[in-house]
Amino acid sequence: MALAFTSSISTSSSFKFPPSDRNNTPQIGSITVSERPNGAAVNIRQSFAKPVNAQPPRKDSLLPLAAAATAMVASETKEQDLQRIATDLDNASPLEIMDRALASFGHDIAIAFSGAEDVALIEYAKLTGRPFRVFSLDTGRLNPETYQLFDAVEKHYGIRIEYMFPDAVEVQALVRNKGLFSFYEDGHQECCRVRKVRPLRRALKGLRAWITGQRKDQSPGTRSEIPVVQVDPVFEGMDGGIGSLVKWNPVANVKGNDIWNFLRTMDVPVNSLHSQGYVSIGCEPCTRPVLPGQHEREGRWWWEDAKAKECGLHKGNLKQQDEGNGNGVSQSHANGAATVPDIFNSQNVVSLSRTGIENLAKLEDRKEPWLVVLYAPWCPYCQAMEESYVELAQRLEGSGMKVGKFRADGEQKEFARRELELGSFPTVMFFPKHSSRPIKYPSEKRDVDSLMAFVNALR
Repeated sequence: MALAFTSSISTSSSFKFPPSDRNNTPQIGSITVSERPNGAAVNIRQSFAKPVNAQPPRKDSLLPLAAAATAMVASETKEQDLQRIATDLDNASPLEIMDRALASFGHDIAIAFSGAEDVALIEYAKLTGRPFRVFSLDTGRLNPETYQLFDAVEKHYGIRIEYMFPDAVEVQALVRNKGLFSFYEDGHQECCRVRKVRPLRRALKGLRAWITGQRKDQSPGTRSEIPVVQVDPVFEGMDGGIGSLVKWNPVANVKGNDIWNFLRTMDVPVNSLHSQGYVSIGCEPCTRPVLPGQHEREGRWWWEDAKAKECGLHKGNLKQQDEGNGNGVSQSHANGAATVPDIFNSQNVVSLSRTGIENLAKLEDRKEPWLVVLYAPWCPYCQAMEESYVELAQRLEGSGMKVGKFRADGEQKEFARRELELGSFPTVMFFPKHSSRPIKYPSEKRDVDSLMAFVNALR
């Protein structure tokens, strides 16, 4: 059931997702395989170089370059064909997408399980009636509740999860040189690279495809455009080279609440941390519950800027640096292009210009106090706060309190950091009536009642 390539010395070749051979596929765990029609083959064409005998004699030193060029052309064609398949499956159900993935790759595909709500992937795989494999990354820093879920999932489905561990020498060097919690000081990327990315790279080198639980609504800043199937833009599969690994995202188009409705309906094991306010679950030191009005990814690496909440496993979701301003923000975001609709739109919320916010900050004796949010319309955490902030403005209407907004990304970001104490988006500032010094809202609780309590305590 592996991805089979057929080629000959001619001007073209092709490969197809082979039909499922249920009798020749090894059974994983104790899943019972039921009879079903063979999966339909998907024809994908690839263009190769002309036959060698149709070209003038070449020096041996040029052959590696020719091989590389041929591989690149094949990879580009494969990616184009997967894009067509993704378009065809864009309105398909997760079960249909899962069935297609398992039928296409058999034993050479596996589900990546993080110990969170992506247990839905395992349930979908079970419902197809096909054999499946599951692997997980044990970083050594997971919550006890996550390990308990691993055990419950293995018993519930009668499978054995294939655990991948970080290299002990690399972990030892990292901890001895920088301590156990260096990520709080210099960012999470180095630790994630050692404990997650490199083990994942080893796991994927034994596969031709993998299945993830990515959803478009998980992180609007980095995952809003993921397709249901794609050539993996970062990692390589067992055949090596560009385009050697296919990445399936069966629940890409599913909303988080629909995932949970499915889990409750099917009565499957879930991580007990979810009942404690955790939504996105990773390593214990880097995960915490989300608060009212917060986006689910705000529970991850909360001490860092909100622009790119990825650990490196799905690095391909991040915009390339040359497409943006060097900090993971696309150029359209940085320059305030009209491609992103504005937020906090209400007759009760005053939109302040750069001059307006500068004048407000300079005043020593204001006629009325102001509450101003420093925001970026593309920021998922600002978007999550929009409803509560607009409601707050409605409550404060006629109270003698002004509510405003100032777009502080792009060219205004440095000014906002220097003059308005902008740390990350959103930042809420209170400008008192009889004082020039603004007061920064210290909490990450962005529900209406918490914001109102802050206002009432100061005005």
